[in-house]
Amino acid sequence: MLRSPSRFVRNWLTAAAVGSLLVGCGSSSEESANDKARPPAKTEVTVEPIKASTELTDTNGVKVSLEKKPERIVCLFALCDDILTELGIVPTATNSAVLAHPDFLGEEKAKEVDIIPGGFIAPEVEAILSHKPDLVIGLGDTHGKLAPALKGATTFWAMQPETWQDSVGYLRDTAALTGRTAQGEKAERAFRVKLAEAEKTPSDRTALIIYGSDENFGVATPEGDVAASLFPKIADYPWKSRGVEGSYSLEEILAKDVDVLFVETLSFGDAEGKLSEKLAANPLWSKIPAVKNGDVHEVNSEVWAKGRGTRSLGIVLDEATAALR
Repeated sequence: MLRSPSRFVRNWLTAAAVGSLLVGCGSSSEESANDKARPPAKTEVTVEPIKASTELTDTNGVKVSLEKKPERIVCLFALCDDILTELGIVPTATNSAVLAHPDFLGEEKAKEVDIIPGGFIAPEVEAILSHKPDLVIGLGDTHGKLAPALKGATTFWAMQPETWQDSVGYLRDTAALTGRTAQGEKAERAFRVKLAEAEKTPSDRTALIIYGSDENFGVATPEGDVAASLFPKIADYPWKSRGVEGSYSLEEILAKDVDVLFVETLSFGDAEGKLSEKLAANPLWSKIPAVKNGDVHEVNSEVWAKGRGTRSLGIVLDEATAALR
């Protein structure tokens, strides 16, 4: 029986691919009948004005204080790159490959942005500081350990997104700190309008997002995975978090009659090949309706698993709604 990895394993797998994502396996008990019958709240498209400020308490309660509007920003994970792209800012240096996507900077322009060496889990502090950053943005549960080494030389901001609402909050916070308030409002509005439009005609098909590099796959759930947090609004998505060590087996997935499968291959080291191809070796895989009907979609993990911002989520919505029709 194939099991899905824990939150730590997902972060580690993604990290090795120069990115990361918060796990989506996991939380509570099975969804109750009442919860399943209750439709998700409709997305509000009205955007509150953003006020520029060099001091704020972010969407998750972290206080951020800068001496001036930041001009040199180093990104240690892809949400930072996503937000800066939405605001019309190019990071001084990055630890992510998402900028090479054609809907971001594209391959050629992305090459002009320096890459921080050391990998996702252990980016080199010396290399970060060599760029003389006004602000360094990282993933809290992975890069928080860097804070003491950066203290006094720059400001470190630890983000911890788990839902699309968190990502919108961080977009607004960054817009306020950089003074790009109009750009932030425009990006938020565009995303909200797209999500609201998609939820007007939700698919009745059962969808599933899985991630991994081999048979130890994981299931992305709305409680801890930003892309998956969109899916209850646009499809039947019966996957709930089971806690840090929670997991789903192929037997359970088979029992849910999944119509459309989205697969995030997280490659690392010498590992090669698509996750869907590796899972094909298991006889249960071919019995899943989505597999039998050719509705398995290998997606760009830089966008789906790591991007997590409004630009990435807009791409997720476009691709998901097209596949779910």
